[in-house]
Amino acid sequence: MSELVVQGQRFPCRGILLDKDGTLLDFIQLWGPWARSILDMLEQHLAVAGTDFTVEKGSILGTIHDPEGRVIGYDPSGPLAMGTVDESTGVLAWQLYTAGVPWNEAVRLVRDFNKTAMADVRRHRAAKVFPGLRTLLEQSRRAGLKLAVVTSDSTEAAQEHLEWMGLTSYFDEVIGHDRVTYGKPDPEMAEKACDLLGLSPADVVVIGDSNGDMQMGKRAGVRLAIGFAPEPERSGHLLDADIIVRGYEELEVRETWTK
Repeated sequence: MSELVVQGQRFPCRGILLDKDGTLLDFIQLWGPWARSILDMLEQHLAVAGTDFTVEKGSILGTIHDPEGRVIGYDPSGPLAMGTVDESTGVLAWQLYTAGVPWNEAVRLVRDFNKTAMADVRRHRAAKVFPGLRTLLEQSRRAGLKLAVVTSDSTEAAQEHLEWMGLTSYFDEVIGHDRVTYGKPDPEMAEKACDLLGLSPADVVVIGDSNGDMQMGKRAGVRLAIGFAPEPERSGHLLDADIIVRGYEELEVRETWTK
């Protein structure tokens, strides 16, 4: 058995489930350019049709833009942060549908926009790991903890991003939305991860940056739900977190004894 030390408190555990975007990697670095690209393409298409968004541009996916249009922030409870690919597609396609585009055509256009935006993401590979994460993963490896990624992204995309960051070898399982029937905050993703790891949820800790992560963990019955909030002033959405940390320097894995 090992223990996770969080802000001086000790929690025995055998595994950790980590969200990906906003938890393993800097969300805006990776998804900010994607959001700007796809929203710009959508806006241009609507302009050609002589119309515009039905709501403020930033309200569509939950993004915050600077005067030049760059995405500099996001709503951690919004579609960009919490939605699956299919859910985001639906949100974006609705803007085209309300402008008179048939639904099937609207979905096709958004998927085409997404392919273009994702090509830019893959070209730049702007997946920046949070400071201190590698230390925690190394400590977990030495202590024999089992690790899994639980993400609203697809499994394939998550594996790709882990490879970019050189983190693939640390994780025993990667669970994307396509491997479950119900996504966060439903407990299915955490339950599936625990089952595949051969662990009881009561011996597992969840770390994530959204309240959906916290609700998923609590509903699955995990040992501890840790909210990850590098900007503490923006942690108010983590209502169901047991503990909120600003960074990985507040976490330490220790091996207590080996069975």
